[in-house]
Amino acid sequence: MPEGRRHSERLQILGDLPGAATVHQSILVKELSGRGALIQTTFPLVLNSIHEFRLVLGSQTVVVKGRVVHCRVEEVDADSLVYRTGVEFVDMPDWVSTTVTGFLAALKDGRQG
Repeated sequence: MPEGRRHSERLQILGDLPGAATVHQSILVKELSGRGALIQTTFPLVLNSIHEFRLVLGSQTVVVKGRVVHCRVEEVDADSLVYRTGVEFVDMPDWVSTTVTGFLAALKDGRQG
């Protein structure tokens, strides 16, 4: 195959063809409950959009789906912006809910003990 040639032909789309991309970016979880989280990012998230969040809960890692319920600028820096975003967890499997609840209980017990 000559260099610069494609394996298959691309067709130009007339109008718009909606799509989405999954981009893995770091987040900081600032607050956590069994129903949602407050996260910090360097990028805004779209209101009502659904995302998957990978949470490291001690020795366990879970992936939860969450709906963005609010997003606001928290800090303005010369080089960047910091956003705080409220996320409501949706469609959580029972085992993920149990893992999150167990992590929160252990965290609370550790603080009280």
